[in-house]
Parts: sequence; C-alpha cells; structure tokens
Amino acid sequence: MSEEQAEQLLYQMQMIESFAANLDQKEVAIMNFLREAIASIDSIRGITQNSQADSLIPVGLGTYIKANISGDPKVIVDVGAGVAVEKDHDSAINHIESRIKELQVALNETAAQKHDAMVRLEQLKQHMNSFMHTASQSQQ
Repeated sequence: MSEEQAEQLLYQMQMIESFAANLDQKEVAIMNFLREAIASIDSIRGITQNSQADSLIPVGLGTYIKANISGDPKVIVDVGAGVAVEKDHDSAINHIESRIKELQVALNETAAQKHDAMVRLEQLKQHMNSFMHTASQSQQ
C-alpha cells in the first residue's frame, strides 16, 4: 500500500467518523421528539380526566404564564407543512401515536446506519493497522 492509499484510507475513516457523529446527533433529536410526543399524549389524557387543570404556558426564554385549561373536548394538532387542525382527544392521541411509530422506525433506521458505519470504520482501522505493521517491518 502506498502512502497515497494510506492517506485516502485515513480520509475515509475521518468521513465515516463524521457521518457517525451526525447519526448520533440525529438519534438524540429523534429521542427528544419521542419524549415530547409521549408527554403530549400524557397531557391530553390528563386534561381528558379533569374538567379543569392549572398549567403553565411557555411564552419564550424560560418565561411562563399561569393558565386554567378547561376540559375542552378538542385539541389543535400540527399535521405538517404549517397546517394545524382541530381534533377530539382520541383522534389527537391516535395521530400522535402514529407519529411515534414513524419516529421509532426512523430511530431504528438511524441505529442501523450507525452500526453499519461503525463496522466499516472498524474494517478500515484494521486495514490501516495492517498497513502500519507492514510498513514498520519493512523499515527494520
């Protein structure tokens, strides 16, 4: 293996490490979305069980407004592309649960991609170690 090939191998390793780091970030984002979705379902169920509930409404930069939420049978749900629709509690929960399933699929796909990248990285490391070992023996 020539020095140029070793440099290419090193470059490939760096690219795969960068790709794996991006996949890590994607996994964290998906997990955050999953937590938010689960919390949304819990909140909707909590409102359904009580005719009224006290709550804090975030208005930005860690600032909240106290509010009293009535047991309104409708919830506003973002369905994508900046569109929100009014749904009853059960429909809203069903919509969120379907989104959770989509997120779980995305999380599994991301984990599989990360595993593949790490396997490839390990192969490249072994190849590089083999090259370094051969190069050191030829110098002796």
